[in-house]
Formats: sequence, structure tokens, C-alpha cells
Amino acid sequence: MKLATLNNGTRDGWLVVVSRDLTTAVSAGKGLPTLQAALEDWGRASETLGARYAALNRGEAADGFPFASKEAMAPLPRAYQWLDASAFPSHGALMSKAFGIPHPETDRPLMYQGLSHRFLAPHEVARFPSEADGIDFEGEFGVIVDDVPMGVTPDEALGHIKLVVQINDWSLRTIAPVEMKTGFGWIRAKPACSMAPVAVTPAALGEAWHEGRVNLRLAVDWNGERFGNAHGGAMDVGFHDLVAHAASTRDLCAGTIVGSGTVANFDHAAVGSSCIAERRGAEIVAHGAPRTSFMSFGDRVRMEARGLDDGPLFGAIEQRVAQAGR
Repeated sequence: MKLATLNNGTRDGWLVVVSRDLTTAVSAGKGLPTLQAALEDWGRASETLGARYAALNRGEAADGFPFASKEAMAPLPRAYQWLDASAFPSHGALMSKAFGIPHPETDRPLMYQGLSHRFLAPHEVARFPSEADGIDFEGEFGVIVDDVPMGVTPDEALGHIKLVVQINDWSLRTIAPVEMKTGFGWIRAKPACSMAPVAVTPAALGEAWHEGRVNLRLAVDWNGERFGNAHGGAMDVGFHDLVAHAASTRDLCAGTIVGSGTVANFDHAAVGSSCIAERRGAEIVAHGAPRTSFMSFGDRVRMEARGLDDGPLFGAIEQRVAQAGR
């Protein structure tokens, strides 16, 4: 099943069901105005949404209409909670080596709580105060859960993962090291993330959803040139482990989003990177200094993961960077 949120002038938008090929859509139906409403009553909502999805794909939805991703908001335009991890070991290892940052000695997943009151639409202009802040994109995957009780096991957590999404976790790299040294986490270095137009159920991923991981490549293009094509299956822990970690001392409310962190592989020299910081790190290791600059106003980034059959899944994030206030 595939879901999207269209802009209807409200902060939470209008929930629609999207066809398998992302060409048509239909209203989610009475009583399901938003994705948050559906997640809070997923047992009932999923039956209704599933029936609408099946009818749409059979061409039997009389009220169907063309789906335009450029009219889509983020599938969940604002969330009660956004928890982002760093689950790709190659990324952490390279950053530690390049920048001399000690890697935390822990057997627990690395995770922080970020800004969640707004997620940018997939085609929305991303505005930032200054190029000097080190504007960087970060391609990753995420999951959205229903209500998760405190103390769930990873196996139990797997059943609470209702949707999978594709995310661009914007970062301001010049600010990040300063905030990291405070020990209090990020505020200024982590602006609003962006989300691809369509959220999909794990079942819609087919065999690509395995062991709580999205086993697909995330193609990242910067100003029209391929920058990375890393594989999402290289997480050292699965999303179910991340959800269980987050819920170890607190409940997670329906609509909580958990991110994988930057999709990264050890063979980054061959497959590229999902963020500029990783490429700069590799350049420091190889040449003693970075050769790639961070983003400039006017730059564009595109991200898309496609299915094992090369069919569309989440749609694409396509954004331009611009100065705030202009």
C-alpha cells in the first residue's frame, strides 16, 4: 500500500491512497482525513486504506484522479517525534578517521531527537541563512510506527512499523561540531528534513524489506550528476532494533518517525556517498584536505530509491537550495 498527503491549505494536508505505479490517487475515505489520524487507528484504517488501494490498482476507483507528486506535502507533514540514528558503520568509521572524532564506545544504537514539527515537501525550496554554514544533504530511509509501548523487544517492534519513507536530513556542517562539543545535541545544525512524496507499507517493498532493513539503493544526484548510489541494507542494526532502543524507557506515540542515518557503504569509492561530508572525509583521508565544497544557493539535489523491479516506490525528492528570506 502507498500513501501520500496533498496540500489542501492546512498544516496536516489531505491523506490519499496512491496507485502502485504512482500515476493515480484516491481519497483515503471518510474518517481518515490525515495520515496521523490513520496511524492512531491503524487496525481499522489499514483495512479501509487497503481496500481503496486494491480498487485503485484494479482501475475500479470511480473517484480516482491523476497523482501529481509536485502537489504533495511530506507524507507526515509534522510529527510528534523524529528520532534519527546512525546505523551505517562505514559512515561513522570514515568520519572518525577523517576528522579525528572518537567513535562512542557503546553497544547501543546512536540516536538523537531532532526537529519534528515540520517536514519539508519533496519539491519545496530548502531555505537556509548562509552558505557559510556548510549546507549538506543526507539521504536516508525512515520508518513510521503506530503506538509502541515501553519495553518492546525488537521482534515486537517490527510489528509496530507501519510505513517506510525516504528522507533528506538537511545538515549545517559548520555549526554541527560546535554544538556537538556542548554535549547537549543539535539545535541550529539540524533544520527541517524533507520527505519523498509517498510512504509505503513494508509489504509494498516485497523482498527489499528484509530483517528490518530497506535493501535498495538510494540514488543521489547533485546538480544533475550522480553523487551516490549506496545500498540501504548495510545497517548494522535493523529498524526494529532502533524502535526497541527508542522505546526502552518511554512509549512512542503513533506517528513517531525513526531514521536510519546517512545511507553509506564501505565501498564508497565505488558507489559514492549520500552526503557531502562523507565525500569530504574520504578526500581528507586520501589527499590530506577536502576538495569538494558544500552546497551553494541555487544548487539542486535529487534522491530516489526504486524497487527491485526498478518500479517507482517513494517517488523522488527534488529540491533547490536558496537563501532564507528571498
